[in-house]
Amino acid sequence: MPLAITRTPSRSMSRCELTHLAREPIDVERARVQHREYERTLEALGCEVLSLPADDEFPDCVFIEDTAVVVDELAVITRPGAPSRRGETAAVAVALAGHRPVASIVEPGTLDGGDVLRVGRKVFVGLGGRTNEAGVAQLRAALAPFGYAVTPVAVGGCLHLKTAATQVAPETVLINREWVDASAFARFEKIDVDPAEPMAANTLMLEGAVVVARAYPRTAARLEKAGLALVRIDMSELAKAEGALTCCSLLLADRAVPGRAVSTT
Repeated sequence: MPLAITRTPSRSMSRCELTHLAREPIDVERARVQHREYERTLEALGCEVLSLPADDEFPDCVFIEDTAVVVDELAVITRPGAPSRRGETAAVAVALAGHRPVASIVEPGTLDGGDVLRVGRKVFVGLGGRTNEAGVAQLRAALAPFGYAVTPVAVGGCLHLKTAATQVAPETVLINREWVDASAFARFEKIDVDPAEPMAANTLMLEGAVVVARAYPRTAARLEKAGLALVRIDMSELAKAEGALTCCSLLLADRAVPGRAVSTT
């Protein structure tokens, strides 16, 4: 059974980092209700959910995806691009150590997990405001022994690569071409987001279904036309913190190996 590691929204969430969105009031209790529904959806789609407690010192801690990159063989603890988020990684590293060997991105590298899109042994990494070339190089060094090919992709106008593109089927990505060069995904079928829904590209592909945010019905219709089964959930409060579906979990295949430290240098 796949494992999904999540983290409860912080009560300080209204002080979250924002880059491309204007700050709006966030109803934290409603965000927590939405997050619990997200966890129940993961369970209904076959995941075991491990929920870590919130840490009110870190307003963005619910967006756990940014703290690690996990493949079958290894977990790479990131060094988030926003300095305020770097303390989030310690608790996540402890949780992952029982499931994977652990490596870490170190200074001067920065890497947000939201910038990492893995499709099989291909790993695309967004270069934008949060992830730098040193972070990409360290990730490449950590994953190369296991046969992963890491490709940097320029991202502009949005926070992360996964804001602009996510996988929705084995050989298909959902994409906003305004924010990422589609040629990076030349070998894949591409479904474009509806122009009226630029934030709709972030979806979560699980066994048998694609989880989508209810706020983007036009893009959902395009996915359904392509024959994809969808599960719609409300992410409206979490979206005010510049978060989305992939941001709220770390997904591990059911294959697990003993945890140990691995050097990337």
